[in-house]
Amino acid sequence: MATEGSTTTATKLYSRAEVAKHNHSEDTWIIIHNKVYDVTAFLNEHPGGEEVLLEQAGIDGSEPFEDVGHSSDARHMMEPFKIGELIEEDRTKSEEKKSRDWSSEKSEDDESSGSWRSWLIPVALGVLATLVYRYFINPY
Repeated sequence: MATEGSTTTATKLYSRAEVAKHNHSEDTWIIIHNKVYDVTAFLNEHPGGEEVLLEQAGIDGSEPFEDVGHSSDARHMMEPFKIGELIEEDRTKSEEKKSRDWSSEKSEDDESSGSWRSWLIPVALGVLATLVYRYFINPY
């Protein structure tokens, strides 16, 4: 909320129950990281199609939003559609962390398995190519 004497306007607060009422194509609200967006006018413009937004209409779409890995441009495009935020009682605390650094929440096992896989295939192909060359193409 804006403080007295500030030049910014107060942020409108909504409950999850209020947002849930806006769950159809003529009136589509979505919660992303405790912020409420009216995406009705954006349905036909959404690159993933309107169905993707309608599946999340009236509910918290933070996890699916992050799972897709939206770009910083997409995040910037959301701002004009923001109409408010969730009331304090309805906020999800863990979502704040995900919105700041959702890509770094991999475990060490995920990172190490990804790193060995990134070099395993090229090495295996190199060994295979060497064997094919040595024994079939140039056996001398």
